[in-house]
Amino acid sequence: MARAKVVTVLSQKGGAGKSTLTMQLAGGLARGGLQVIVIDLDPQETALRWSHSAPEETPFPARVVRLDGPAEGLRAFLRQLGREAGVVLLDCPPSIEHPMTLAALAEADVALVPVVPSPADLWSTKAVERLILQAQASRKGLRAALVPNRVLRTNLAWDVLEVMRDFSLPVLGAALSQRNAFAQSAVIGGTVYQLGRSGAEAAREVDKLVVEVLKLTGEKV
Repeated sequence: MARAKVVTVLSQKGGAGKSTLTMQLAGGLARGGLQVIVIDLDPQETALRWSHSAPEETPFPARVVRLDGPAEGLRAFLRQLGREAGVVLLDCPPSIEHPMTLAALAEADVALVPVVPSPADLWSTKAVERLILQAQASRKGLRAALVPNRVLRTNLAWDVLEVMRDFSLPVLGAALSQRNAFAQSAVIGGTVYQLGRSGAEAAREVDKLVVEVLKLTGEKV
């Protein structure tokens, strides 16, 4: 069996929507027929709590687990879970100094950096970019992208998105907006696909996200 693709989602500060991006992406990939596992590496355990909010009759569409033990155990844990999935998503702590984040980046095939289009978030993203570029210098196969997240439909947001073009890392050709549907799906322990008409626009955004991430991984649905 082929090794599972590892997608690491990391940021330098909280509030970037890292877990929301991870869980919606997991739902979208699973909806396309892939076996998906989410490993929650964040001490806040947002992804794990999200999945536990799902009722028994409609469980979260991907398996969500946490790593018990130190960051050094991630490689073996991935080796074990990789036999059960096509894609493994790593939801990291909101810090690039955290051992779990560094371990997750070391194992990644693709690194995704959610970026809220605000000056403070852009400043913190510079540090994440430096870390990823250093990793890419020693690992030529590592692919990475910035993902505009929680985007408001305002002039300020689009101005900041334009500034993102100045980063060395590419900006993914898909973005997630600031929508109530994303918060609502967390409450029900699911994804925007389960919200029907109220989640339709958000679901279209996630569909685009899935397509772009699959391009980076080389995985096919």
